[in-house]
Amino acid sequence: MVAAAIRTVFAQPTAQTVRDQLTTIAAMLGRQFPPVERMLIEAADDITAFADFPHQHWKKIWSTNPLERLNREIKRRSDVVGVFPNPAALARLAGAVLAEHHDEWQVSDRRYLSEGSMAQLADLA
Repeated sequence: MVAAAIRTVFAQPTAQTVRDQLTTIAAMLGRQFPPVERMLIEAADDITAFADFPHQHWKKIWSTNPLERLNREIKRRSDVVGVFPNPAALARLAGAVLAEHHDEWQVSDRRYLSEGSMAQLADLA
C-alpha cells in the first residue's frame, strides 16, 4: 500500500503536481504511519528533484535501473575472481569495469538522453 501510494508521485504530469501529490501522500500515510510522513517530508527535496528537469528526462532520472545493472556487472566480475587479496584489488577491478563501461558509452551511437532534450537544459540555465 505504501509503495503504491508513493509511486503515484512519479506519475504526475507537472513539477507542481509532483510536489502536491507528495504532500498529499505524506499526509494520508501520516494518519497510519507517522514515521513515514516525517521521512517523506524531510526527503521531499530529494524525492522531487527529478521534477526540476525537462519532462522527457524524468523517467531516466528517477529510475535506478542503469545503476543496478552496473552494480550487477561489478558483482558478476568479482564473483569470478572469488577472493581478493586486499580491498585495493577489489577497487581496481571495480574501477576497470567502470572505465570499460564509460568507454563503451563514449563510442556508442545511442544516447541516454537525446541532444534535443539536453539542449532544453541549457535553456533552463
